[in-house]
Amino acid sequence: MSWSFPVSRRQSMSGSLMHRPRWWFGAVSALVILLLGLVAPACTSEAEVGPATPGSLVVYSGRSESLLEPLIQKFKVATGIDIKVRYGGTAEMAATILEEGVNSPADVFFAQDPAGLGAIAKLFAPLPESTLEAVSPKYRSPGGVWVGLSGRARVAVYNTDKLSIEQLPDTIWGFTNPKWKGRLGWAPTNGSFQAMLTAMQLQWGEAKTSDWLLGIKANEPKAYSRNTAIVAAVGSGEIEIGFSNHYYLYRFLQEEGASFAARNYHFRESGPGGVVLVAGAGIVQTSQNRENAVHFLDFLLSPIAQQYFASQTYEYPVIKGVVINPLLTPLEEINAPDIDMADLDDLEGTLALLREVGILP
Repeated sequence: MSWSFPVSRRQSMSGSLMHRPRWWFGAVSALVILLLGLVAPACTSEAEVGPATPGSLVVYSGRSESLLEPLIQKFKVATGIDIKVRYGGTAEMAATILEEGVNSPADVFFAQDPAGLGAIAKLFAPLPESTLEAVSPKYRSPGGVWVGLSGRARVAVYNTDKLSIEQLPDTIWGFTNPKWKGRLGWAPTNGSFQAMLTAMQLQWGEAKTSDWLLGIKANEPKAYSRNTAIVAAVGSGEIEIGFSNHYYLYRFLQEEGASFAARNYHFRESGPGGVVLVAGAGIVQTSQNRENAVHFLDFLLSPIAQQYFASQTYEYPVIKGVVINPLLTPLEEINAPDIDMADLDDLEGTLALLREVGILP
């Protein structure tokens, strides 16, 4: 499948979104919320989550509280398990578990990207086959110690007042052209950006990835700490192009309507700039609540949780039979590179490369 629509189709979709009134985005969200409500009663049963044993559970989460807390509350109601969550950045939480070692109170580590999972994979316990088999082998650890929970596509977000799709390059390499000088934004400290760089090294090799970094650096991109800030900067015209995950744009469209002057661009040709990453989780070997931890992962792979990711956070579900948000480009229409998530575990190598080329201190 092609990574993006033919130009005429992409133009049509971009144009139609740009002319939708504000209420349309609210109506679409209301529709998917309705769908979520319709499946909820069938999915919160004990049969979906598993026969919970009342007790406790400690989760270290690299995903934000605003995203995860609604699911935490649903899990509590469905199981009676007292679940406590410690929030922070994925790298921070991984480092904490490594530092705590055998004394870590964590039962589950929920990471925003495969590199975070790979960083502590040696500390994970094997997962049940029934949990692993819920998702494609591409989105889980080959050693059976972690599982993907939602998918996020890397995109270029562009300002629609200043650029058209026809002006954008076929691959992310095209942004090394000097004509993009002073027009770009990136987040080199962001975990998803670093996971994309790891994918670059897998596909292109270290030398070409280094050349890409130096080429973008020469174009003097503005650095941001988060994807949200990048999308906001594109929409305001502060920059014309930013590298981000796909779902951040839809949050702005929901809040500000179709007049928000930014849209996602999926590259026309396959390459690491369009890699689909997963957020995922594993159970820490020293967990004192393994049964409850398994129940939690099974819950996150249940239709209700997967529909939540699709409907409320604009992410891609990782199990079959879940309706994606109608605003999203279907995964089968995204020309993403064929990369196993488990191969994106060399975070240290990526950080070393960023330091080597002078982008990180």
